[in-house]
Amino acid sequence: MRETDFLNTINEKLSDNSYLGDDCAYLSEFGLYVTQDTLVEDVHFSMKTISVRQLGIKSAAVNLSDLAACGAEPLYLTVSLSMPENIKTDFVEEFYEGLNSICENYNVKVIGGDLTGADKIFISICAIGKKVSEYNISRKYAKAGDAVVVTGNHGESAAGLRLLCENKKQPEAFIKKHLEPVARIECGISAARAAARDFAMMDTSDGLGDALYKIAKASGVRLEIDFEKIPVTPDLKKTFPQQYKNLILWGGEDYELTAVIPDDMYKKLDKKQFVKIGEAKSGSDVIVKDGAEKYIIDTEMFNRKSFQHFKEQK
Repeated sequence: MRETDFLNTINEKLSDNSYLGDDCAYLSEFGLYVTQDTLVEDVHFSMKTISVRQLGIKSAAVNLSDLAACGAEPLYLTVSLSMPENIKTDFVEEFYEGLNSICENYNVKVIGGDLTGADKIFISICAIGKKVSEYNISRKYAKAGDAVVVTGNHGESAAGLRLLCENKKQPEAFIKKHLEPVARIECGISAARAAARDFAMMDTSDGLGDALYKIAKASGVRLEIDFEKIPVTPDLKKTFPQQYKNLILWGGEDYELTAVIPDDMYKKLDKKQFVKIGEAKSGSDVIVKDGAEKYIIDTEMFNRKSFQHFKEQK
């Protein structure tokens, strides 16, 4: 059973599932966004390749990235930390030093959490942020005629992970992007404040191809993408000449933003931060034009390429 099957079951069993569907739930009565992510040792990270301080940084950043995708101003975190019994106080000290450095950057406060024992390290963080715009942001608000835009370079974090697994040190920027991701809070807020209607936005934590597919399906639009317009550094092509295209679309953990927005909204945004890579049209899939080649990101490709926590049962 795949992850989507579990999600469908949850939706069916809940008497009210109206808050589900995006990475953040919006509590309209309070003007707050709420999200929660869990990192599991040897699934999402390995202590062989990440320092304890970097783990604290990454744990906070991946949750704040969901708030960035909603254009929210981050306010609070709760942190639940489960650890083996042989963990020393130094671990907790270094973890919270890293986490606190991110909190200081965004004026975020840790307001509680939990400590428990476990056979591995589990980190579960709830992030709470404030809505800054009168308009709503969700993967379901893309419309035909909108521009598809992205922040930052894609594929670098996955490239960094490959380098770490191969015991390589360069390019160092790729490794840093994997171990110390940056949540695009300022970009998300600037997009929210530039809006004149509801629009679609997600982070690319599970890959750019994953985010594009989910927006297309949720909004019922076709996203036509010019692959050559996706920002990429020459070092990525040079380091992984055979794999860089797959890393860009499906590598994941870049924690950049992709948004589908009206052209007049795009004109208000900083073009150094937001790059147009395509447009939305009638349909419900993703078409990628790569030079003379053109292909569809459909359900079959999505299921094959995207990261699945649970393998298909035979």
